Amino acid sequence: MPHAERRVTADHAVTALSAHRVRHPRITERLNDLSALMYPVSTDDIILVCGPSGVGKSTLSRFLVEDAVRGSQAAMNRDAGLVPAIYVEAPSSGEREFSWALLYQNILSQLEGELPMRRHAYSVDPATNRLSILPGLSPNSLAALRTAVERALRDRGTTHVVIDEAAHIMQHQNTRRLTANMNTLKSLSNRSGAQFVLSSSYDLFQMMSLSGQLARRTQVLHFDRYRQDNDSDVRAFRSCVQWFEKQLPELFAGRLLPYSEVLHDNALGCIGTLRDVLTRAARFMAAKGGWSPELLRRCLLTDAQHKRILEEILEGEEAINPGISHTAIRPRSPKKAA
Repeated sequence: MPHAERRVTADHAVTALSAHRVRHPRITERLNDLSALMYPVSTDDIILVCGPSGVGKSTLSRFLVEDAVRGSQAAMNRDAGLVPAIYVEAPSSGEREFSWALLYQNILSQLEGELPMRRHAYSVDPATNRLSILPGLSPNSLAALRTAVERALRDRGTTHVVIDEAAHIMQHQNTRRLTANMNTLKSLSNRSGAQFVLSSSYDLFQMMSLSGQLARRTQVLHFDRYRQDNDSDVRAFRSCVQWFEKQLPELFAGRLLPYSEVLHDNALGCIGTLRDVLTRAARFMAAKGGWSPELLRRCLLTDAQHKRILEEILEGEEAINPGISHTAIRPRSPKKAA
């Protein structure tokens, strides 16, 4: 039975749907996959998580960091300076070249808190083996920021750095620059001892596929959508619809599930897109005084939006499937005795 009707404000509706993240089955599957790949002696310096826009990659990234912190709680209680994992977004500065300085500053802001570390570039005198600060470098120069990031990651005991919107690192780059940027991340991983998880749309996988060298150095995970031709995916999507009903019972309780098939089709099986659609609908319904199937319809993706997004998804899936497929292996049958 629908929840007793109560007037809800637009602000409350948005807060109710955005304040909490749903740990749905696909999130759990990918977290388990990442857990298997992320360990201290792993040779996978860089892990790439790719999926369609709106599938929930940012949510996955934040859960990944939260789980790493929760799993290190005992060690953090013993060492107040320990920061096992951090989440940052790769900045889009509007410049033609990617701004490593901004990324380094974002990483440092997650690691330093209120006690910023010294940012200097150092060298070792080959005659004396003594450490000295390189002259003429500003504490905020790129070399000094890089040195500070390496030191901070080591000093904080950080084992995982999750970079969301990682396609910004590779945008507007030719193959040579792509390789140089990935070499920068690989070098930073090697020198700091931290694994890097890059979260991005299919664009990043397609760009990296242009270079065999990059493809060999990167472990790829596909964060795929819920498909309508898969019964378990349909059930999982319905459970997400029910979750959203519970977050805003004043408007949605018992009312969204009958539209689950429509929502699955319109959101293309992407939970982030579903959240956006329902948030828009909740705002309209709160402003108009209550539940309305017509307002829900008006807040769905338009036909043009749906068509364009579907094209991008299908193109991305077609590109990534060969990159995550493996040759089947079969044991050789023993030869029969003559």
